[in-house]
Amino acid sequence: MSKRNEKAGKFPTGEERELTRTGTNVAALRQAILDNLYYIQGHTPELAVRNDWYMAVAYTVRDRMMDRFIRMLQGGMRRPDVKIVSYLSAEFLMGPHLGNNLLSLGITEQMRTALQGLGLELDQLLDQEEEPGLGNGGLGRLAACYMDSLATLEVTAIGYGIRYEFGIFDQEFRDGWQVEITDKWLPPGVIRNSSGPWWKTSCTTTPSCSWPTTSHTSTARTGSVPPIVTGKGGTACRS
Repeated sequence: MSKRNEKAGKFPTGEERELTRTGTNVAALRQAILDNLYYIQGHTPELAVRNDWYMAVAYTVRDRMMDRFIRMLQGGMRRPDVKIVSYLSAEFLMGPHLGNNLLSLGITEQMRTALQGLGLELDQLLDQEEEPGLGNGGLGRLAACYMDSLATLEVTAIGYGIRYEFGIFDQEFRDGWQVEITDKWLPPGVIRNSSGPWWKTSCTTTPSCSWPTTSHTSTARTGSVPPIVTGKGGTACRS
């Protein structure tokens, strides 16, 4: 523990902190992790446990993805001829987010080096993440493949789904019998309708949904609905 704390260093102030928000070099990533550990998780390196470090790294990656996502939307709004694909599915089996998003951003090795400078191993933090329980079979995996293909082709698209509180189920054996148990996939400390590193709640927005086959118009409040955002630079899950 002491070795890791010695490597962690001090928290800068002023302009030094502002430069860490979207940078992708090792120094910027390392400082962003420390900032998120302090300001989001509310811990110092001396008190942080593995999940605190995982969340700090996840929010560091999220910042860089959110920057690209917002710039993508701004670019689309400035060009009325550009259309955004909206893909609706009841399931999205995207797999664990952190490793995939690091790969999509092209910063896996930079992040690995940044964590080593803090006395941490990336592989251990990747193991901390539960696979999102947002589906149970082929439909969810097919939807994920569509989104990955759209990102590869650099087609601007947003996937809309449901952020289920629990996955389909986990199983274990007791006295030779299979027993089903609840799949609690949400990270520790994240509860229903709350924000996390891979989604963004929008509880104040009420979209109007018009169905072309009838004259009925319905509204639905958004909250736990995580679009999977794709575009140049990879995919991201948000709600």
